[in-house]
Amino acid sequence: MAMDNIIGLTRGGTRWVPQFAIALDEEKCIGCGRCFKVCPRDVLEIVQRALDVAANEDLDDDDDDGDDSDNSYMRLANAMDCIGCEACSRVCPKKCFTHAPLPLAA
Repeated sequence: MAMDNIIGLTRGGTRWVPQFAIALDEEKCIGCGRCFKVCPRDVLEIVQRALDVAANEDLDDDDDDGDDSDNSYMRLANAMDCIGCEACSRVCPKKCFTHAPLPLAA
């Protein structure tokens, strides 16, 4: 038996289907934190990328431009707390999120 997707109602009684965050492309994510800031439910967490020391051995301190945004990315930490508002996707400059309607978890 298939479960029906969650349907919401606006205060005015209009039906809408929440689109829940089901995936986040961590490779495309630049770690800007915009999605983290707009999420009302603490669904996301900031994770530091593991730096490949061998690949960075030849870099001098003079080459450091001070931009650390590529050293972190977002992860779906509490996906079951997502309310399907899609605020994260609206602010993501790299279109990292995938959303879908879902049934209530059993």
